[in-house]
Amino acid sequence: MRPLELAMVVIAGLYPIAVVLAPRHKVVHVLPVLAALLTVLHLLLEGYRWQMVPVYAVVAIMAGVGGWRLRKPDSGLQIVRREPSRAALLALIPVVLMSLPPALLPVPRLPEPTGPHEVGTVSLHLIDENRSEIYGPEPGGPRELMVQLWYPADPDPAAVPAPWSEDLDVIGPANADRLGFPSFVLDHLSLAVTHSYPDAPLSDARARYPVIVYSHGWTGFRTVNVDQSEALASHGYVVVSVDHTYGSIMTIFPEGRAVEVDRSALPEEEDVGEETYQAAAQTLVEVYAADLAFVLDSLEAIGEDDERFAGRLDLDRVGLFGHSTGGGAVVAVCHADDRCAAGAGLDPWVEPVPLNIISDGLRQPFLAVRSEEWTAYDNDPLLVDLYTHGRGRQYLATIAGSEHWDFVVIPLLTPLAAQLGLKGPIDSDRVMAITNGLLVSFFDAHLGGGTGSDFIGVGSRYPEVSLDARAG
Repeated sequence: MRPLELAMVVIAGLYPIAVVLAPRHKVVHVLPVLAALLTVLHLLLEGYRWQMVPVYAVVAIMAGVGGWRLRKPDSGLQIVRREPSRAALLALIPVVLMSLPPALLPVPRLPEPTGPHEVGTVSLHLIDENRSEIYGPEPGGPRELMVQLWYPADPDPAAVPAPWSEDLDVIGPANADRLGFPSFVLDHLSLAVTHSYPDAPLSDARARYPVIVYSHGWTGFRTVNVDQSEALASHGYVVVSVDHTYGSIMTIFPEGRAVEVDRSALPEEEDVGEETYQAAAQTLVEVYAADLAFVLDSLEAIGEDDERFAGRLDLDRVGLFGHSTGGGAVVAVCHADDRCAAGAGLDPWVEPVPLNIISDGLRQPFLAVRSEEWTAYDNDPLLVDLYTHGRGRQYLATIAGSEHWDFVVIPLLTPLAAQLGLKGPIDSDRVMAITNGLLVSFFDAHLGGGTGSDFIGVGSRYPEVSLDARAG
């Protein structure tokens, strides 16, 4: 819970105990006033959210009881007089119940970026006139993408950080539906703020900045890994994250046009059979890879469309990384495109990647970070083969106690994430710190002018990480 929320719950919990154990003490009259003041501050500074409604109701009851007791100070129940300890214990039950919704669905707190730079962000609409859309209810027309950039910035001192997503009023219900919750359950995510400043000027700390492109997984979205984007940007990279239209849970285009995921792009295998499923998976990775190649094509145009980036993007130092399906797409792009100077995958799904790419390996430095969960799946032997056949500097890491969703911010939605199958037993803050540290040090080593040994040293700092490396 946020600070004022927690204070409200504590005050609400103390009040019935004070009424029972010290009914004549002046604190009994002070606590309702304090709770009311905290509620006003909370609504002004932190913002209303539905999970706090039971707390608001208790504060209102406190105010009513407080006013009543001022008029009739000797009023009270006989059980309170005869058994005050039991009454105090019983009074705690509704306090515990009212605290459960805000505790189980907190406003996520994103980790602070670790680099020396402040971070700016901006979203852009890209249209690929050379590709026809194959997904959606009405295929055809050019393929459209939304991308969001994070970059080293010099924001105005009065600037306000951006929300976790510009479109959470739509993306929140879509994610709630995906998780099997009522649509309103994640409305409070609009209160989560990032450490990025919208439309801030690009920092003058360097003349040019290397670029890293991110590709999300199936039903992901471009801010699903915002902590990684901010971490890399704070260390001197321009990060471009892609919403893969119809593969993203929801893509919001200018003018509010919303495009939801096309479930038929990756149907359930038991519904369509293995052959149809594998063909769909391969097509999906190909579309993701073509999206990434188009973004690489567009980097120079991005500088022309937004003058802050004109001449400031170092296109000789371009990296890519992705999660799950996006990781498989990164492998495909790096195999085919010399513009990829270094690549990384977080549980990269390489089963749909053509076998010739696996057997060829990658000539660029490549980091594969596996969750412990995914090492048990059929994807892993192929990933090991890719590592073994790589011709550039190759790294294969595993984070003990992690699961597939630990590589995005979804586990921050609730402390029950592990019970819901959204994370492994490893602490969420810890796995985010490890993942961000590995990504920053890897790209520093291979895009920032460092050496591979720096990355090995960083990897060895985390006892949860097992790391293999080969020169290729």
